[in-house]
Amino acid sequence: MRKLNLTQRRWLIILHLLFASIMFGVSIVFLILSITAASTNDAGVLKACYSSMHVLAKTSVRASTIGTVVTGILLSLMTQWGLFKFYWIIVKEGLTILSIILGPFAMYTLTLKAVTLTSKGGLNALLDPSFTVNKWQLWIGIILQIVSLVVMFVVSVFKPWGQRKQKKAAKLA
Repeated sequence: MRKLNLTQRRWLIILHLLFASIMFGVSIVFLILSITAASTNDAGVLKACYSSMHVLAKTSVRASTIGTVVTGILLSLMTQWGLFKFYWIIVKEGLTILSIILGPFAMYTLTLKAVTLTSKGGLNALLDPSFTVNKWQLWIGIILQIVSLVVMFVVSVFKPWGQRKQKKAAKLA
């Protein structure tokens, strides 16, 4: 695959950072809405928090995740970094898989369930054991998403662990 020139690479990095920033921002919004939902005594606010999270899960979470993954793959393939040449990129790829599972899939499903339960029961949903389990799963997902995104940002800046050692057969070829 052809390599990018400096200007092309910079624009692709900007796109990648914008998509990643949207992912992070939406995760923070999820955290704020979850805190609000946990501390409210108003059925309308409770439902609105989960409805807002569900709309975000269907839209910006999906779009930003796809944008970040696509631009990240393009940056790996079209620069000197490669997909598997450096340990720090492999760590980011693993965390990206976690973010894909958490973002577009888990957040969508968990917020849909929360919207369904709060629509049917209002504040009474808070007494439902399945709502409690769902709420805690959502909290864990949000926290894991934020931590994984922060770790990816840090790893991207510091690029620890260096390059993987190539096998002798690969060196001869």
